[in-house]
Amino acid sequence: MAKRIEFATPGGSEVLELKEITPAAPGKGEVRIANKAVGLNFIDIYVRTGLYPAPSMPSGLGTEGAGVVEAVGEGVTHLKEGDRVAYAQGPLGAYAEMHTLPAAKVVKLPDTIDFDTAAASLLKGLTVQYLLRQTHELKGGETILFHAAAGGVGSIACQWAKALGVKLIGTVSSKEKAELAKANGAWATIDYTKENVVERVRELTGGEMCDVVYDSVGKDTWEMSLDCLKPRALMVSFGNASGPVDGVNLGILNQKGSLFATRPSLNGYADTRERLERMCEEFFAMIESGKITIDVANRYPLAEAGKAQNAVQSRRTTGSTILIP
Repeated sequence: MAKRIEFATPGGSEVLELKEITPAAPGKGEVRIANKAVGLNFIDIYVRTGLYPAPSMPSGLGTEGAGVVEAVGEGVTHLKEGDRVAYAQGPLGAYAEMHTLPAAKVVKLPDTIDFDTAAASLLKGLTVQYLLRQTHELKGGETILFHAAAGGVGSIACQWAKALGVKLIGTVSSKEKAELAKANGAWATIDYTKENVVERVRELTGGEMCDVVYDSVGKDTWEMSLDCLKPRALMVSFGNASGPVDGVNLGILNQKGSLFATRPSLNGYADTRERLERMCEEFFAMIESGKITIDVANRYPLAEAGKAQNAVQSRRTTGSTILIP
């Protein structure tokens, strides 16, 4: 038997329950992982609330974790029992002591990276990798706007942008978060609770505006983000913290400067084991080089998953949050 978090209906954090289950035996092409640490991400909240519907109910939750391979199914050749591993993509069920998933979604973890760091950062790190290195391959010298710069994804983005020679302007909600973003390498910060973001971007860039805006907030910041772009620049909408962007007339991209827009996802980029491994190799190398450090700022017992999600959703946290089985 093993414990995992389940929910039977979409809703608030109160729908999450700690249940005892019999872990699934790995089938063909699968492995079972004994989790040592589990990542908590905003997308988990989207699933819990029903914004991203779970495939079936009752459902597990979470897609990211790190641990040890406990059992290997038929046909798996790149992993064996006892391997230290990490994963960041479905199926749902990572909020658990044991998790069975396709081996193609699991990568070996370098000995230099501990379980907590991996679980706290792999999904976020791969997100930053596809945003900065694939959705738009930053070369250095660009100026970008990154919303929620003090959060888990933002903290990694600040460090990676600095390493690339990119000027990252980060939006934050407090003086403390501004200081954190700057410590992580942000070129400048804007407190959106006190400052007009578009006007500050104009001042900071001498009227040039940004080459790319990375927006994980969604509905509340969509038009403001577009107004921060220079002509023919790129709007990257990769999250819905304030709700999904909908009802958009594509003509607005023309009106605001022949802009480009994309709505990417990790699954759209890490869609094969080979691509996933290349992305992981680059991210792990950034950690091993010291160019990126991971702030595992918040640890909660698995049973307190709801409490942990509430803290993240209310933006009371900085850095990354993990659950300990």
